[in-house]
Amino acid sequence: MRRGLVRRAAATIVLTVVIAPLPAGVARADAVRDAQWHLTYLDIATAHQLTRGAGVTVAVIDSGVDATHPDLVRNVLPGVDLADRDNDDAWTPEDHGTGVAGVIAAHGHGPGGGGGALGIAPDATVLPIRITTDDEEQQLAADLIADAIEAAVEGGAGVINISLSSGPTELDERAVAAARRNDVVVVAAAGNLPDAEAVTFPAALPGALAVGATDEDGDRTGFSVTGPELALTAPGDDIITTGVDDGYVRASGTSVASPIVAGAAALVRARFPDLSADQVIHRLVSTATDAGPSGHDEEFGHGIVDVVAALTAEVPPWRPVDPPDETRLAQWH
Repeated sequence: MRRGLVRRAAATIVLTVVIAPLPAGVARADAVRDAQWHLTYLDIATAHQLTRGAGVTVAVIDSGVDATHPDLVRNVLPGVDLADRDNDDAWTPEDHGTGVAGVIAAHGHGPGGGGGALGIAPDATVLPIRITTDDEEQQLAADLIADAIEAAVEGGAGVINISLSSGPTELDERAVAAARRNDVVVVAAAGNLPDAEAVTFPAALPGALAVGATDEDGDRTGFSVTGPELALTAPGDDIITTGVDDGYVRASGTSVASPIVAGAAALVRARFPDLSADQVIHRLVSTATDAGPSGHDEEFGHGIVDVVAALTAEVPPWRPVDPPDETRLAQWH
């Protein structure tokens, strides 16, 4: 089988996200929280009155995570480094993985945790699985994604976030299907124009929840790809999150929209621990705010994730596809 190349799901051929350090004035811990517009947009304060994600492990398949960042300390497990198998953990200070981890589980710092970055599920635990680096020139064998998914399942993850893309491989499809059988929610960035022309893999695989990006006005961003595989959209433009060296970055891309949905999945799993992974996804897509053409469409999927509704709404019961199919989630694509 031909081995593909891992790419990031974003604005250049290898980066999944446009990252820029914050100006000194905005990088103050108190100003960082004020600049996180997506928290207000999603009413995360109300969501956190219901749950903050405690007891849920979210695997971050990405570049390394700086677990010493003041907004992430104590929230990050040692993890697994598949990019450097001689490394004992995945605590490598790299912006991409650190930023994705922060979107999910940053807890802020300072008095009462009121400063710094706040994640969607700040009491969740991050399991970093490093398969790439922030080096734009490095491309790694795509079978590492399958290995990483397997490591995430073995590590006890209830949710997996993949803000990377590659060519389609049978190994990845099997790995996503195995994760689903093991009751794990797999969330993946859909990909960005102009480098991607359609929903990328593994997001396009059956069983994965493909996520596109919206802006502060609730419109699809100009870089977010479209396609029938798209399941949800979430804020993904000018998102402030954690960076290396105790810093912060401004990131745009489906790479930061995906961990918002992964964080929402962690909140749902924490609030409804008896729900299966399929039922968690059903709750997320059935409570999404419809956008674009009525119903599922190729620009927004089932709509923009509504975190509070996913935690509070009465939803119809999820029923498997009839006849049962272990790989496809037809009603979500």
